[in-house]
Amino acid sequence: MEKENIAVGLDIGTTKIVAMIGKKNEYGKLEILGVGRSKSLGVARGVVNNITQTIQSIQQAVLEAENKSGYKIKDVVVGIAGQHIRSIQHSDYIIRSSAEEVIGGSDIQLLIDQVNKLAMLPGEEIIHVLPQEFKIDGQSEIKEPIGMYGGRLESSFHVVVGQASSIRNVGRCIQSSGIELSGLTLEPLASADAVLSQEEKEAGVALIDIGGGTTDLAIFKDGIIRHTAVIPFGGNVITDDIKEGCSIIEKQAELLKVKFGSAWPGENKDNEIVSIPGLRGREPKEISLKNLSKIIHARVVEIIEQVFTEIKDYGHEDPRKKLIAGIVLTGGGAQLKHIKQLVEYITGIDTRIGYPNEHLAGNSDEEISSPLYATAVGLVMNSIENKTQSAVRMDVVESPKANVYRAPVIQKPEIDEAENEVESQNRIKREESTETKIRRSFFDRYVDKIKDFLDNAE
Repeated sequence: MEKENIAVGLDIGTTKIVAMIGKKNEYGKLEILGVGRSKSLGVARGVVNNITQTIQSIQQAVLEAENKSGYKIKDVVVGIAGQHIRSIQHSDYIIRSSAEEVIGGSDIQLLIDQVNKLAMLPGEEIIHVLPQEFKIDGQSEIKEPIGMYGGRLESSFHVVVGQASSIRNVGRCIQSSGIELSGLTLEPLASADAVLSQEEKEAGVALIDIGGGTTDLAIFKDGIIRHTAVIPFGGNVITDDIKEGCSIIEKQAELLKVKFGSAWPGENKDNEIVSIPGLRGREPKEISLKNLSKIIHARVVEIIEQVFTEIKDYGHEDPRKKLIAGIVLTGGGAQLKHIKQLVEYITGIDTRIGYPNEHLAGNSDEEISSPLYATAVGLVMNSIENKTQSAVRMDVVESPKANVYRAPVIQKPEIDEAENEVESQNRIKREESTETKIRRSFFDRYVDKIKDFLDNAE
């Protein structure tokens, strides 16, 4: 029987933590086996600020996902975001010892290692090195250099940088929750995998992921990541504004935003009023929906204008950098009424809402198809790419005393079976593109570095 490749993604957000367990079905679509969601208590603007509370929230989400799916989680691919993330463009080259030999993976690795030696600000580390286009002996716009001849190998890179301590704190929380860290992915890239098509990435597209604490931006053109940014504002600041502007508690402000909120103030009439129960026997509070949408509109405009500044910095007005596929909105904030129209009005660029349902199996729960879960779906897809067996089926035996958890019996494969598996793995590796290989090898090394740090810190 073929071994199931069970994948697990963990989205550590500012408002929620989501643990998602999934596998690929026979049609190549993602089948979600279980989702656990908990309120995120120890994270602010994508950065862990309370280790104990974050561990509890992770454990709660993981336990819920395990109970719903019947699988025990061993390791997870986690998303990295937060206001400490920034990106830079960098070009580098190597002179090969022999131009008569074909370019191989070792040459590209040498180039990557050179980029990793870039001097960063104190406390910062390179967490992502993404190759864009290669140049061989002056010949430009080469996407796949392996197998070609040349003496000078050059490439432009998209380098993502973050605070080392913030990333180690995330690793510590996961380890302390009793699970292993199998991979790291920049959250805008995970969301992009879930909601964008390859055609959109080729044509040019800006993905805006509006989360609770941060708004993430990823720009693609010619199938290559061109620009990433993290804006330190999200849905939480809108809720805070409603709380202050209407003098109500946070829970009521969040409910108002979700149920009656609109990013476009013109559509509400002056006489549309919602009544909110007063605290401890006080009189109910009446709030005008027009005023509510004015508060929301002001803050959403501010967020979108900051994102648009980043899109302008990328240079979208240059005909070669034009975003033909426009803007795709995802994340919890994308569910706000009329936000699509407001983004089109501010930017003048075609916009759509991004749902992760394209990659999901047809029988998936409607809730999972929401933009809210785009990052989690992308992380599960990333975990499937890594070929990790991230969860094992629970074998629970009914006993008169208690339910006993019995670890699954792992049988040793026959020699020819093992050889077949090795051969299939080798075939998979051969078929991978240079970008995928680099992304995987770099993250494997970075995850190992975090594990070593945490082991030595104990």
